[in-house]
Amino acid sequence: MEMESILGFLENKTILVTGATGYLAKIFVEKIIRVQPKVKKLYLLLRASDANSALERLNKEVIRKELFKVLREKYGESLSSFVSEKVTAVAGDISYEDLGVKDSYLRNEMWREIDVVVNFAATTNFDDRYDISLGINTLGALHALNFAKKCLKIKMLVHVSTAYVCGEDTGLILEKPFCMGKAKKGTSKIDIEEEKKLIQQKLNELLSENASDKAITEVMKDFGIERARVYGWPNTYVFTKAMGEMLLMHLKEDLPLLIIRPTMVTSTYKEPFPGWIEGVRTVDSVIAGYAKGKVTCFVSNPQSNLDVIPADMVVNGIIVAMAARRKQSSETIYHLGSSLRNPVKLSNIHDFSFRYFSANPWINKDGMPVKIPKGTVFCSMASFHMYMAICFQLPLKALQVANTMVFQKYQGTYATLDRKIKLVMRLIELYKPYVFFEGIFDDMNSEKLRAAAKEKVPEEADGFNFDPTGIDWEDYMMGVHIPGLVKYVMK
Repeated sequence: MEMESILGFLENKTILVTGATGYLAKIFVEKIIRVQPKVKKLYLLLRASDANSALERLNKEVIRKELFKVLREKYGESLSSFVSEKVTAVAGDISYEDLGVKDSYLRNEMWREIDVVVNFAATTNFDDRYDISLGINTLGALHALNFAKKCLKIKMLVHVSTAYVCGEDTGLILEKPFCMGKAKKGTSKIDIEEEKKLIQQKLNELLSENASDKAITEVMKDFGIERARVYGWPNTYVFTKAMGEMLLMHLKEDLPLLIIRPTMVTSTYKEPFPGWIEGVRTVDSVIAGYAKGKVTCFVSNPQSNLDVIPADMVVNGIIVAMAARRKQSSETIYHLGSSLRNPVKLSNIHDFSFRYFSANPWINKDGMPVKIPKGTVFCSMASFHMYMAICFQLPLKALQVANTMVFQKYQGTYATLDRKIKLVMRLIELYKPYVFFEGIFDDMNSEKLRAAAKEKVPEEADGFNFDPTGIDWEDYMMGVHIPGLVKYVMK
């Protein structure tokens, strides 16, 4: 594998970062500025109407975050001038051609100067509106590719996807690309142009019926789940991300392409300091609800692996992959996770959470500590449905169909469900593929990358560590991740 100095690769490079206000993107930007101040320029694409709005978002949603406190300590009052020299906020929108960059002078400057495009932009809601998810996760990937092709000095496009594009595959899941249009189930081919037409037809129908914005949102959310399941994916997010990968692999031509597939991303392990997190990530919604006494039961297979990976390790893996500059089309995909080399089980997460919040109870709005129970674990959806039916004296059939696309025939019983119960059932249905997940993510390409870094740039490898085998999960979850969740999210 070709490998040069990681810091040397970053020196004097101009990098475009899309989705710049996102969690991973911020950590990526902070890391590069901190470890390689000789980077030439970072263009950060932010959804904004004009340059002033983009700059305002950059300062408020990126630079002023506590994540940048190490840089503030290093540069003091000169940080602002340093950032203004190295970072340019770009108003745009990845849902549009040319990334929605309307400033033609700036656009041409970017095409002349950019060396690397790193696409972090995504909507990660499992059941976002289908039109929005397709626009960002699928067509946005294509727009990033087309923009990169126009860059005169381009060296590669780095696309950040998700390991869960695998859908509900089981066993050892390889780092391999999708074939264009190939579904997970059935014989029908996925036609992305047809999906666009179906979306437009659905929107036109709703508008002709004078549907409210709320009704349109709900219908388009359900439509996304429906289309995903037709082709064998469990939700809109992973379906649209998979289609984005298909477009990239099919249309990349001779442009070097790296596809990064992280698993469930958690708080920072070490850099720039341990425990920083932003927003409620997949497993954290359950941990936070449990701490506050709102979650008293768990639907999962306790022996299932929960594949989690700290955010700074993901960013380190991305940067090392960039420095390796691998051009072989058969080896462009990297799984960044832990289930193969250092697995942690769902039962471990439950135990860590119980022990942590028993010793450090959450203080509610009345100033009282929340006493948490050990909680009930349901190892199957059938046992959970039975429990809910008994507790709330509801028809079992209503609960079983409450979050499928076929509940219309049971509308009478479905209508009796309380709104909160409907929400719980919907969330359970969305998370079911992950709490009963039976796959293990192979990371052979990532392991080769780690080995190459240790062999060829040993003096830099520790500073860009992304090896999950060194993580003590009990120490990390109870001493870093959960405290970080309490401090930065649950506050």
